[in-house]
Amino acid sequence: MVIRFAPSSLLWRTFFLIALLIGLALAAWYQLFVRFESEPRARQLGQMLVSVVNLTRAALVNADPLLRLALLRDLSVQEGIRIYPAEPGDELGPLPDSPTIRVIAAEVSRQLGSETRFAGSREGIEGIWVSFRIDPDDPNDLFWVMLPRERFERVRTAEWLGWGIAAGILAMLGAYLIVRRVAGPMAQIAAAARMVGRGEPPPRLPEEGPSEINEVSRAFNQMSESLAQLESDRALILAGVSHDLRTPLARLRLGIEMTGAHPDDIEAMSTDVEEMDKIIGQFLDFARGSADESMAELDGAALANDLIQSYQRRGLANVVAGEITGTTLPFHGKPKALRRAISNLIDNALRYAGHEKPVEVGCERRGGQLIFSVKDRGPGIPPDQVERLKRPFTRLEAARTDAMGSGLGLAIVDRVARAHGGRLDLLPREGGGLAAQILVQQASRTTSNA
Repeated sequence: MVIRFAPSSLLWRTFFLIALLIGLALAAWYQLFVRFESEPRARQLGQMLVSVVNLTRAALVNADPLLRLALLRDLSVQEGIRIYPAEPGDELGPLPDSPTIRVIAAEVSRQLGSETRFAGSREGIEGIWVSFRIDPDDPNDLFWVMLPRERFERVRTAEWLGWGIAAGILAMLGAYLIVRRVAGPMAQIAAAARMVGRGEPPPRLPEEGPSEINEVSRAFNQMSESLAQLESDRALILAGVSHDLRTPLARLRLGIEMTGAHPDDIEAMSTDVEEMDKIIGQFLDFARGSADESMAELDGAALANDLIQSYQRRGLANVVAGEITGTTLPFHGKPKALRRAISNLIDNALRYAGHEKPVEVGCERRGGQLIFSVKDRGPGIPPDQVERLKRPFTRLEAARTDAMGSGLGLAIVDRVARAHGGRLDLLPREGGGLAAQILVQQASRTTSNA
């Protein structure tokens, strides 16, 4: 089994694509910020620090030794610049590790010399500490100049990045709303297409929104209206022909009874007439369908038992109860359509398995589905012929067929199953025979009473 992590819907695929593009744009924007804003700003700050050191050195060199103390006081009060003589036992802390500070330190070292020392704190006092010498020839003439760290932390990359992420989130939200306007109508079209597949008339789709979606909705509405008209005409023709045939059949049945022929011949001809009447009934059932019948609350167990008793009252004692997993099996379904479908399966089983072998009618719940089953011990159906036999007017030219029948029985059952969101399964039985199952997706999840 292949596990796919990529989203499959148009909505999420488009959303993640737009999100990826926005993310790449933010990454490119951040690199541009670092390249053309953050790094040049840091070099400017480094140049400022170099200027402060040079101006401080020049002021100390040119100032009267008696006035140096007053100069240092003024620099500290007015500019926030502090000058301290370096001591061998100074307790120094490292500089903060940030891209801006690293660029500043590299710029200062390049201009003041590689022997320049840096510290993030001295004797517990935090700041940007830079060493310099008033007399380059005197190795002991070493001083520290300290500037407040706030002056060098104005390049707030995190703040800029936060605003960029906020803008990206707003852009993705807008992209989601835009794509949603496309995905919503597409979901409506898909739901309407599934209703057409089940043989149900879909509601008319709204012809609004983007021009492309509007055109698709209009075309779908035209298609569904054409299909509905075609289905109506076909059903009308089929029902009319079938109805007209029943009148001469009734006269034929009456004429057979009045011929005075041998009873065996009369019974044989009457059986043929009854078979023809059943075929006409199947035509009517196929033409009528179940689209005009509404859903109702039903009991699967009661429906199965009622059909079993109906056949037994007609003298078909071999129609017996199979696996019925509860005294009540509630679900939503179309009662007349389901009765016709299950009756068709029972009639098929009686036709091909005979009246001597048992035909088991069952009903069970399996997960969220309700399954009606009709099992016989007839010749069965080859697995490669199952789907073909679900098509109208198709019959199996093998051991499970005879000269009678219209080839509509399984097509009617399949249509009813699809109208309930389920399917028709024709499975071989162990030991021979066929297990026909109608799966109803609308089964209620109410726990059955065992």
